[in-house]
Amino acid sequence: MYKKNKHHIELHKSSRIGWLRAVVLGANDGIVSTASLVLGVAAASVGQSEVLLSGVAGLVAGAMSMAAGEYVSVSSQSDTENADLAKEKKELADNPKHELEELAHIYIGRGLTQELAYEVANQLTNHDALGSHARDELGITDFSAANPIQAAFASATTFALGAGLPILVAYFSPEKYLVYTVSLSSLLCLFCLGLIAAQIGGSSLIKGSLRVTFWGAFAMAVTILVGKLFGTTILP
Repeated sequence: MYKKNKHHIELHKSSRIGWLRAVVLGANDGIVSTASLVLGVAAASVGQSEVLLSGVAGLVAGAMSMAAGEYVSVSSQSDTENADLAKEKKELADNPKHELEELAHIYIGRGLTQELAYEVANQLTNHDALGSHARDELGITDFSAANPIQAAFASATTFALGAGLPILVAYFSPEKYLVYTVSLSSLLCLFCLGLIAAQIGGSSLIKGSLRVTFWGAFAMAVTILVGKLFGTTILP
């Protein structure tokens, strides 16, 4: 006979959203921006040493920018969440009856009968009033709460790893084939990144990989075009 495990916990893909977004964004930006920079400079008929220097500069600047940008943006989200929680905590202290009714009406709106909704609201309020309102009224949960340091570190690290790939290829590639080797290797890396992100996130592998590869190819093509244009019309 089947016995239900009272302690069984299901793991869902949505619990990975916070760090997955930062990781994919960082790696994708690292590959696309650095490969585009390397290809743009190389297309302008600049020497290999200058191409590598621009790539390394782009890696350092991009990683710092990603870290700062993620920290500031996620900190703003965290500040908003904390302000909402502080406001909710004050409302629970000042008018607990109104907050109980508010919570019950949320459950009524989700399909519970009035009697059951009030019973659930009462029990959850007794157990963890602020946590219940945070989850069901504000939509703030443990796995969706903003973490600025985690997001900043993940973005900067994955950006640097992604940016390092086209730089390594440019370093080992013969100068006359540099544009081709960096382009193809970067597109392959983007395709693999799309596959990995889709696999972790539980979405379509083909759709995820093609989406990342297409926009990376578009960005690199535009940069090569600009590099050729400026290289032939402006550079001596």
